[in-house]
Amino acid sequence: MQLKLQDIPRVETISKADFLKHYFKPQKPVVIERFIEDWPAYTKWNLDYIKDVAGDKTVPLYDDRPVNHSDGFNQAHAEMKMRDYVDLLQREPTKYRIFLWNIFRQVPQLQKDFTFPDFGLRLMKKLPMLFFGGKDSHTFMHYDIDLANIFHFHFEGKKQCMLFDQNQTKYLYKVPHALIAREDIDFKNPDFEKWPALKNAKGWVCDLNHGEVLYMPEGYWHYMRYITPGFSMSLRAIARNPVNLGKAIYNILVMRNVDNLMRRIKGQKWIDWKNQKAITNTKRFV
Repeated sequence: MQLKLQDIPRVETISKADFLKHYFKPQKPVVIERFIEDWPAYTKWNLDYIKDVAGDKTVPLYDDRPVNHSDGFNQAHAEMKMRDYVDLLQREPTKYRIFLWNIFRQVPQLQKDFTFPDFGLRLMKKLPMLFFGGKDSHTFMHYDIDLANIFHFHFEGKKQCMLFDQNQTKYLYKVPHALIAREDIDFKNPDFEKWPALKNAKGWVCDLNHGEVLYMPEGYWHYMRYITPGFSMSLRAIARNPVNLGKAIYNILVMRNVDNLMRRIKGQKWIDWKNQKAITNTKRFV
């Protein structure tokens, strides 16, 4: 048995009016296949190019180890020079990923390779973020702290993107006081005997290729798996739904600080309690 996933709709290109009408307003995802072919980045951006322009930069790395009470919020697990990291990606599979890295502050010349697209939403121009991963590395199932509208531009290779609307949260074993599902769930091949509520979850899936853009609506859960080594850039626009905007403010100002405080006070017992609570909270939706 597999997760109930439908293919994310695809269009070759799209006008602002059609995007707003058919995808933003109903909050549905879409893959736009040929939207950035006029960007210099479309032909220039690959792992070798990033190695050339940012090889001397030290980058934060993350893997799929479980959260520990001693970790800070989104604290990196390791660091490496970008040239060494690219060599690692090209040489062998690795679990190390780069997550939410604003490379443009360190390598401003990369900003010349793209223009901010007009989707009818005001993009946060100071927050373009890059994400890198090796073959078969993956993120945990999660959603972003600000519940933003996200435009995810993929470069080099292929990655699988799995999405769930916030209305599916009750089936996903969400960890309280966090933005993630249980980390020991293998969303690529879920164990429905161990995680029976997942049988009720309905989501979306696509394989994202070089130059394609995935629109992820506000607060969508997402799981990303790199089928081949590659990287992506995300541009984001603030949540427009008042409920989502309120949740974003709460997450940033309250939830994150409460979680960090409880880690310091209770240590690993806090993490263990949260993981158990994810199960008990979800049982009634089996």
